[in-house]
Amino acid sequence: MAALAVSGLAFAGGLVPGSESAVSAQSGGNSISAADKAQGAKAHPELLAEFGGAVSGAQANYVERVGRTIAMQSGLGNAREDFTVTLLDSPVNNAFAIPGGYVYVTRQLSALMNNEAELAGVLGHEVGHVAARHSARRQSAAQKNQLLGVLGSVLSNVLLGDSMLGQLGQRIASTGSQLLTLKYSRSQEQEADRLGITYLQRAGYDPRAMATVLESLARQNALDASLKGSSTQVPEWASSHPDPASRVRDARKQAGSLTGRREAETFLAGIDGLVYGDNPEQGVIENGRFVHPKLRFAFDAPEGFYMVNGTRAVTISGGSGKAQFSGGKLEGSLEAYISGVFSSLSESNSTSLRPSQIERVTVNGLPAAYGVVRTRSSSGEVDVAVFAYDFGNGQAYHFVTMTKAGGAGVFNPMFRSLTRIGAQEAGEVRPRVIDVVTVKSGDTPALLSQRMAFSNAQLERFLVLNGMREGDPLPAGRKVKIVRYGT
Repeated sequence: MAALAVSGLAFAGGLVPGSESAVSAQSGGNSISAADKAQGAKAHPELLAEFGGAVSGAQANYVERVGRTIAMQSGLGNAREDFTVTLLDSPVNNAFAIPGGYVYVTRQLSALMNNEAELAGVLGHEVGHVAARHSARRQSAAQKNQLLGVLGSVLSNVLLGDSMLGQLGQRIASTGSQLLTLKYSRSQEQEADRLGITYLQRAGYDPRAMATVLESLARQNALDASLKGSSTQVPEWASSHPDPASRVRDARKQAGSLTGRREAETFLAGIDGLVYGDNPEQGVIENGRFVHPKLRFAFDAPEGFYMVNGTRAVTISGGSGKAQFSGGKLEGSLEAYISGVFSSLSESNSTSLRPSQIERVTVNGLPAAYGVVRTRSSSGEVDVAVFAYDFGNGQAYHFVTMTKAGGAGVFNPMFRSLTRIGAQEAGEVRPRVIDVVTVKSGDTPALLSQRMAFSNAQLERFLVLNGMREGDPLPAGRKVKIVRYGT
């Protein structure tokens, strides 16, 4: 269970010409108010908890320096210290900012970039949202539409895709941080994109970097969708916004023939050694198996399903059903625990979900129990199941699954697979890390990609990670990224 994504990195192209907020944001007419600082300071620890915590050390210090440099171009702060820039320990591609001078980017998105200008562009885009007061407007709209309490993690929507049961994921700790990370409108994304490019120019960076990072994001999403067996997956940062191709075109059009510094080697040195993908401290997914070496358990997804690791839960998705795995305190019986999970789902969706009976079983030596409820959703009758396990010492873990009526059995292999693991299997789990290497004479993408710590799509992963296309030249002396196993 690692980090969730919020609706931050939703790049778009083009500013709304002549808009009042655009003029104010570009001229630095907004500043960080005392109220903004208080709001940001309150939400900051909640967001860190929600997104896997902060990375520390040289890599985080480098990202902070770049973030403060680009944030200063907005005119919001009078000093670099007015901005708090955080590298999040999250395996998802995302970035966002909140009022009060708080700016965030995940290590996964940072690893996808290939130069400092791209990093500055992403962070500048997010600062642009704050400069244009977008989150304040989204908060107002949410309050008017009574969305409070319904805005939990993005994971829940990915999990079910059904409004009736869209709150399986745990909510962000407070309504304040929920409101700060709302989705922006199409026009707001367009405005932030234009502002980000403006900030790049002011800082002396190559403004064309916005287009290249957008292209890398689109290609990474397409690769992820292909690996999961889908050709239609839409990334969180792209939902309800112009298609990736149009964003790239618009960014290139705005940048025009302008140039500037890109700082590729400085950037690569700054992220060398960064953890890539799941952090073993939060559990890892490998070939359809989730292993948590610290908590000492593992389970397998059903054949044909894929998993996504999140801060508080793991999601399991496939064509015949959706599921989520998480844990909680066991203060009474398993029956009471399961009833509590159903009760929570009922409260979140104003729907009564009560199993007629709860069955006791034993799974790999673990006391377990389950209940199933049949109910109606927007897509017809569905079965919602809760399968829970007693791990002792007051700790329980459980699956929540949803399938079409009569289809709950598709998850039986997964239910039966949950097991404790020993020290040997736990010790075999290693992190993947970014390793910056220098291309030697005779090296090719195909040759270098064989060093990638993946069992599939090695070449495709290498090309996307390095912003390359098949057939691109790879001269000796160039530095590139590979993903290897760490220690």
